[in-house]
Amino acid sequence: MASADDAVPIAELLDERRHLLDVAYWMLGSSRAAERVIDETYRRWYGLPEPTRARITAPRAWLAKVAGGICLSRLAAPGRDRERAVAEAAAGAGAVARGTLAEEISGVLLDALDSLSPTERAAFVLNDVFGMAPGAVADIVRRTGPECAELADRARLSLRARRARPTPAEEQDAVARAVREACVTEDEAVLASLLAADATAFFDGGGKVRALVRPVHGSAQVARSLLTLLARQPRTGVHTHPVNGRTGLVVRYGRQVAAVISLDIAGPHVVQIWVTLNPDKLRTWNHPGPTRP
Repeated sequence: MASADDAVPIAELLDERRHLLDVAYWMLGSSRAAERVIDETYRRWYGLPEPTRARITAPRAWLAKVAGGICLSRLAAPGRDRERAVAEAAAGAGAVARGTLAEEISGVLLDALDSLSPTERAAFVLNDVFGMAPGAVADIVRRTGPECAELADRARLSLRARRARPTPAEEQDAVARAVREACVTEDEAVLASLLAADATAFFDGGGKVRALVRPVHGSAQVARSLLTLLARQPRTGVHTHPVNGRTGLVVRYGRQVAAVISLDIAGPHVVQIWVTLNPDKLRTWNHPGPTRP
């Protein structure tokens, strides 16, 4: 029998369901499919014997793992529901996506995610979008930790190749320098104008720094998040520097490289930004070397 100690605040209940719906929506790209997945997730929760439920110390993590597994099964199933939340919103449906997720995920990005294999999409979404612990991602995808990391890397490369277009080095360099200048002068309007309307920024803190866990979508929101991250401080410097063979940005705090920013460019606009803040991934950057203004 339940006791008063088992009660959960309504705000926590709603936040939990919102989180699970977000996971399912990013995985499947359909608000209706996400609703069905979360309904099934809670059915499985309440289908557990009461003593088993009582032994689960982190119900939200358990629910997220189950929801992720259901989504992965649906991604791999032939003829799965491919309905898009953007199309639902345009048709006046899709209450889950409207006003929240539809603003965060563009149709372009959803289509790009569709180009990934089910395991690549799952590894990328669970790792890069929701910052789940590597062990939890491995449990859901049913691969080892290193294999999940490789899947997420392949997904990133695929997304970058799909969204960006071949840009002459001179143009890439000019856009990167303009982005740097806007960041240094903290000019939000100019920075937003350099970004595509549906630009997305991904932040990789690796669970080692208190970085944004969720991607940021939309030119204004991306510009604001970058300026907040790069807020002018006496020892903070932003420099253009080759990153993955193209001009990007390196952020130094004193003599330490604190962030590396890759810019995916299509025409005159940045379409995707990848901010690496994970200290483990920055180790190779933290050695003396030339920078460019």
